[in-house]
This record gives sequence, C-alpha cells and structure tokens, in this order.
Amino acid sequence: MSETKFEPKIIAFLCNWCTYAGADLAGTGRKEYQANVRIIKLPCTGGIDPLFLIKAFERGADGILVSGCHPGDCHYNSGNYHARRRWNVFRPLLEFCGINPDRIQFSWISAAEGGKWVETINGIVDAVRELGPFESYQKLNTIGPEVSVSGGATAASSETG
Repeated sequence: MSETKFEPKIIAFLCNWCTYAGADLAGTGRKEYQANVRIIKLPCTGGIDPLFLIKAFERGADGILVSGCHPGDCHYNSGNYHARRRWNVFRPLLEFCGINPDRIQFSWISAAEGGKWVETINGIVDAVRELGPFESYQKLNTIGPEVSVSGGATAASSETG
C-alpha cells in the first residue's frame, strides 16, 4: 500500500527586475530550494491584477507568492507601493471569499538576495504543506445563487471552506 505525500503547488508572481533576478542568482549560485514553485515573471508587481491570484487558485494552486523590489527600489518608481496598497485591500476580500490569506504571501527580494529567495520559497512551501491542499478553488466558479431542481432560486451557501 503506497501513501502519497501532499506536495503543494506554489505559483510565484515575480517582478522582472528584482525578485526574478534574485531567483536567477540562487540558481546560478547552485542554491537548492524546494521544486514546488512555478514562476510567472511580470514587469512589475504593481501591475498584478488580483484576478490573477484568484485564477491561480481556480487552476489548482495551493499557495501564491507575490514578490517584487524593496520599497524605494522599484524600477518604475512606485509599482511596489501600488502592489502593497492593493494587497492591503485584497486581503479582507480573500477572507470574505473563504480563502485563507496565509495561502498568499507578499515579499520584497532584491536581485542580490538569492539566499533570501531560497529561504522565502522553502518557508512558503512548508507553510502551505501544513495547511494542506486547497480544494475550495473548485467552488470559486460556483459563486452565485443556487437553483433548485424545481426551478425556484434558493439562497447561496456562505460556507466556502
């Protein structure tokens, strides 16, 4: 009898100028980190639409990392400040939707911090592994009023996870 161990799928939305370069530095420095991460490189974290995060969960992510330049180091001057403000507004919405906000982490990693990249990824993978698989994403497509078999509308369930 074989027992399969849960391996979380982490989607990382990375700034091209800082965090992606930091991840690349970790790779060229042959630093090892858990291979559960799938990287999506973007010009700036300030351009990340919160729907990208919801779509990642909908398509099977168990955890998400959004990482960009340190405050004051943004290639576009203020993109990381926009991302931080957006995150502060988005976090309560996640809780409202029944998504544990601990499944999404936000960090600042510069191009010279390959070691911090390794620590961050290993920490996220371990934390999400403890949370277990995120199976509520299947319910994200079903948000809305439920329709009974007899044709009358019933109230939507508020339990999402």
